[in-house]
Amino acid sequence: MSQHLFIFSPGAWLGEGSIELNMSDEELGFFTKWTVSPPDSEGHIECLQEIQMKGLSETMHNRLVVSGQTPGGFTVQLENEPLGRVVGKGLISDKVIAWEFRIKELGFEGFEFYEKQEDGTYLMRAEFVTSDQFRTLIRGKVWQKAPTTTT
Repeated sequence: MSQHLFIFSPGAWLGEGSIELNMSDEELGFFTKWTVSPPDSEGHIECLQEIQMKGLSETMHNRLVVSGQTPGGFTVQLENEPLGRVVGKGLISDKVIAWEFRIKELGFEGFEFYEKQEDGTYLMRAEFVTSDQFRTLIRGKVWQKAPTTTT
């Protein structure tokens, strides 16, 4: 249904970029790995994301489940340690995959925006804010991991 491989086709994606926190002047580098599973019998696609920030030993884990796909959108469920489970809305166009979360009870909102480039990579931007005005800005790039070949 989608012309996008990222998130919608099984495989591994790698990425890197920077994270800025409004509570700090420091910009942190990060690496990420996405593992995208094939759709299950109900069409749900599970994506496991690992994020390793430079200089920190702990790896952050996000689990996303993409479902309810239509030509222009989808539902995304995010689960991680700090937030628990939240549900958001996604948007798909020729060049863009994006989703947003607005959880009033938690005072949490944010978005992720992935723009497809000519070479098949995606430039990404994300911003999240909490009720205490703690803001996180993420910029980076993701690309499909080349399949390993055996000779």
